[in-house]
Amino acid sequence: MAEDSTGHSVGGTQTAFLEPLELLYEEAGQPRFDLPPALATAYGGDLGFALPCVYANFVTSIDGVVALGPEYPSSGSAISGREPTDRFVMGVLRACADAVLIGAGTLRATPGHQWTPDHVCPQAAPAFAELRRNLRRAAQPKLVVVTASGDLPTEHPALKSDALVATTVEGARRLEGRLPPASTTLTAGEGSVLRMADVLAVLHARGHTAVLTEGGPHLIGNLLREGLLDELFLTTSPVLAGRAETSRPGLITGLELLPKQPAWADLISARRRDSYLFLRYRLRSSGARVGLRSEVAM
Repeated sequence: MAEDSTGHSVGGTQTAFLEPLELLYEEAGQPRFDLPPALATAYGGDLGFALPCVYANFVTSIDGVVALGPEYPSSGSAISGREPTDRFVMGVLRACADAVLIGAGTLRATPGHQWTPDHVCPQAAPAFAELRRNLRRAAQPKLVVVTASGDLPTEHPALKSDALVATTVEGARRLEGRLPPASTTLTAGEGSVLRMADVLAVLHARGHTAVLTEGGPHLIGNLLREGLLDELFLTTSPVLAGRAETSRPGLITGLELLPKQPAWADLISARRRDSYLFLRYRLRSSGARVGLRSEVAM
């Protein structure tokens, strides 16, 4: 069983949809994309976003671990317990997106992965395709890899499927002639500095207004630093991971918010499957974060 570096397990199939998620709470008046009936039944209701929107999706242990350290580059299935419902939710969120935004570290940590809805939940592929047609989206969301340095595993199969690589002038120079022909380099910064606002501006100019990010923790920290993350979907897995001598990051790396710059969020949805919680938060605007620079050096 493989997994996404956000901690979500991938792979495995079932011939039918899962038992519906149990809806515990939903804030009234949320946008609705009108999911196809099969997806709405399995998800336990509808789903939608006010565009433009940048939303993140992670799974965490009870004690806040999202990855087990560099010696376990694909350790997410240990955290998620290979929960099929987690894969389904990840697939739905990808199916809603114009683009899936990841950092270079996430690409390195998940060899062989494809950031498409049906890769993580193949049994729902027809319903995902129906949703994307209804939303007038392309057949698959666009993969966008962020790297200031241009240091990428260019042999990764995901780069052979029409991916975008957002980088600096310096990074583009390093990647010249090394990327598969299907990938496109987007220059969004100069020198070694890459601001996430510039990356998103380039994506918006291409019509990508529903942007899902699956991390990793450094990329989430960069988005939060610039006040660019709108929503967070967080699966809490019923497991304790623990920490000792290994580096086991939480959701955010490279940015300290408390006590001076808290990033508060409002719970807008809660669902449950057995002992797993599927939570959705809306980040509050924070003047304390406006204007802070986010320098990506991946």
